Amino acid sequence: MKAFQFKKFKIQQSAAVFRVGTDGVLLGALSTVVGAKKVLEVGTGTGLISLMVAQRNEKAEILALDIDANAKNLAQENFETSIFSERLTCQHQDFKDFFTDQRFDLILSNPPYFDENDSKKDVLARQLITLDFFSLMEKAVSLLSEKGKISIVIPFDRGAEVMDYADRMDLYLIKQINIRGIEGSDFKRVILEFSKTESPTEMVEFTIEKSPRIYSDQYLEQTKDFHVFGKK
Repeated sequence: MKAFQFKKFKIQQSAAVFRVGTDGVLLGALSTVVGAKKVLEVGTGTGLISLMVAQRNEKAEILALDIDANAKNLAQENFETSIFSERLTCQHQDFKDFFTDQRFDLILSNPPYFDENDSKKDVLARQLITLDFFSLMEKAVSLLSEKGKISIVIPFDRGAEVMDYADRMDLYLIKQINIRGIEGSDFKRVILEFSKTESPTEMVEFTIEKSPRIYSDQYLEQTKDFHVFGKK
């Protein structure tokens, strides 16, 4: 399968591992990474998001987990061939069984969001079988540093219930990015960022395409340090 070339790193891909996608690119580009020295990514896949964070924050040390051995091996390969390799580590690990004394300043995830179904494609990466939103949040909050943040990208229509669950865990919503696929359409995804420390919530609307297959100026600006293509 063809590799995906970014400006400062290359992502080797495999039919056995969930490929580079827009959700991951947006989480990697839009999450708050400033000041995060210890970063954890849950469900790394190809390693894309961790590599984007490494590029954006030169002081971050990043640990990436994946329950799929194929993904772990592929991400490790992509880490080792990048210029950020010394700050990136990958483990084959079920997040629910992950234990460490370390605390993280930023925990990111592009988690599975489809209900369990008969599809055989990218089952662990796409279906709510091994990890659901609430298990993810409950485990992640136990691993946060005092001022740490959790940043996830999920379907927009699941956002309210995740925010309600986070509130019950005494987490504060500090950033909400509502994402539409094309200008004028309904919101499709949402990036939610939570912290144990209260601060005003940053609310953003984000549009990926201004017309079919034509990226918006907003998308091009936010991803200009990563994508090789220029403004159309």
